[in-house]
Amino acid sequence: MRTLIQAFRTKELRKKIFFVLGMIIIYRIGAFIPAPGVSEQAVRQCTAGAGSENFIGLVNLFSGGAMLQLSIFALGVMPYITASIVIQLLRVVIPRFETLHKEGQSGEAKLTQYTRYLTIGLAILQSTTIVVTAKSGALFNYQCPNIIPDGSIWTLIVMVLVMTGGTGLIMWMAELITEKGIGQGMSILIFLSICSGFLPQLWQIGYGTNGSDGDWGKFAIVTGVLLVILVFVNYVELSQRRIPVQYTRRMIGRKMYGGSSTYLPLKINMSGVIPPIFASSILAIPTLIAQFGKSDEGWVQWINTNLANSTTLWYILLYALMIVFFTFFYTEITFNPEETADNMKQYGGFIPGIRAGNATARYLKYVINRLNTVGAVYLLFVALLPTVLIMALNLNTQLPFGGTTILIIAGVGLDTLRQAKAQTEQYQYAGFLFENNEHIEGK
Repeated sequence: MRTLIQAFRTKELRKKIFFVLGMIIIYRIGAFIPAPGVSEQAVRQCTAGAGSENFIGLVNLFSGGAMLQLSIFALGVMPYITASIVIQLLRVVIPRFETLHKEGQSGEAKLTQYTRYLTIGLAILQSTTIVVTAKSGALFNYQCPNIIPDGSIWTLIVMVLVMTGGTGLIMWMAELITEKGIGQGMSILIFLSICSGFLPQLWQIGYGTNGSDGDWGKFAIVTGVLLVILVFVNYVELSQRRIPVQYTRRMIGRKMYGGSSTYLPLKINMSGVIPPIFASSILAIPTLIAQFGKSDEGWVQWINTNLANSTTLWYILLYALMIVFFTFFYTEITFNPEETADNMKQYGGFIPGIRAGNATARYLKYVINRLNTVGAVYLLFVALLPTVLIMALNLNTQLPFGGTTILIIAGVGLDTLRQAKAQTEQYQYAGFLFENNEHIEGK
């Protein structure tokens, strides 16, 4: 709160905050503008009982409810998230991408350009899938077949182009927020999209549909547990395993360099929110495929019984196994112990008691494996606790996307406040000189 007050007192930061708010307003308005060719009345009737236990619900979560409304921003930030993850994974397969990553700012700019191209390609693919499923009625479990009254090819092409253009506009707005505002633009839009669906659904637990069928006691329990989880997530996300690093003194020309001591910070949860997102995405795909099969077939009935609901034993078991797997897998891709050890050796750094080179790489890998074990348990606890809470309280409504929502809200909130504080201190020298503004001249 103190950081926000100081930010509003500074003219430059105040302009940035209002710019971000303006982008958010445009983003939310676009989420309610229907795409051409869509029957708004039919969509309003169909979304009244729409669930979120499939791939469509996953995309709808990251679009802030715009997907099920078939708006111009129906895809939201999902294509960009997918493209960013794919580009990171391709660094392992394509040596050119790894070389660009090591080139610094110029290489990252090239990777960002590739991410944009892939985002547009994925947007075309996803928008085509959504339009086709909406036309066939599979989008709402074949209960609303008149979503698109005019099902001509031209109408469908225009809808795909408009939704793809909306994705490009969202990507441009996110980059503007990053450049001219405060915080990471895409993360802020994800934060707003999730909160726009999460908070009304949480309120529905206490209020109900018409103000009479809710339970305020359950609402208080769920709210209290979520607040405790948020505090716990903030504590874990800020925790670090600091490995001491000593740099030897070197003579370069006539000057002496090095001789300093520092540390290598390693987070407990190095994979972030990626494992729950991957796990939920993969488990939602069979449900999406089952919508195109006949309801009396055995495999369709098995999927609808065991994987269409997040509270079933099979879903929880597979979800937990995938989270553990992707925790180790994604960390293995994003953090290379050999590369880190080589960089330390090149600049004369070493870990006290550990030989430089291969021994340092083995030690870092040992530490990373231990941190990943703790991080996987932490992710399982946060991701599965909302599901356990729903089962224990017998809630009719589903908390959107389980604990992943909490991880994103906490992570984006911490990152945005950290960047706001850093920019505030650029205009107030007190942040660099002293902490509590108790400095007195001459003392």
